[in-house]
Amino acid sequence: MTVVPTGKILSTPDGVDIVLTRLIRGAIEDVWASVTESERTARWFGRWEGDAGPGAMIRLQMAFEEGDSWTDVRIDSCEPPNHLAVTTTGEAGGWHLEIHLEAKGADTALTFTQHRENTDGAGEIGPGWEYYLDNLLASREGSPLPDFGDYYPSMQGYYEGQAAAASADGQNRGK
Repeated sequence: MTVVPTGKILSTPDGVDIVLTRLIRGAIEDVWASVTESERTARWFGRWEGDAGPGAMIRLQMAFEEGDSWTDVRIDSCEPPNHLAVTTTGEAGGWHLEIHLEAKGADTALTFTQHRENTDGAGEIGPGWEYYLDNLLASREGSPLPDFGDYYPSMQGYYEGQAAAASADGQNRGK
């Protein structure tokens, strides 16, 4: 199966943002539940435990990665049903992630952003987020989850090209 990459890597004053969007069938409140309720996040990303709320720490167990290690996640902002921002800590370092939701008629537009200091690893990270967001779509539709082998390494070159362009843009703005 051929999966077409959709994400963009954009230069920012603090580094780069990896940005992906999806139009999801369903009301914004239901999509919000898919990205915030543990039993629903477990279907496409991983389950979490703890008392959630702005400033709180929860623990997340990735469901589709090797091993079963837990990651600490701080909830930086939670504004139902439109915005969630978190920071992860763990073996992979700290990742700053945001989800914005916007009602579009009977559907919901989802914008996912990972804020990064640099483009290191973009060739692996971008395909991973494509895969997880397509997992979200499949879990909501009751379809089989995609195969990560359809995303990586086939999307690696696309994201490395996006990273090079964002790095060049950031260098040009710094002059």
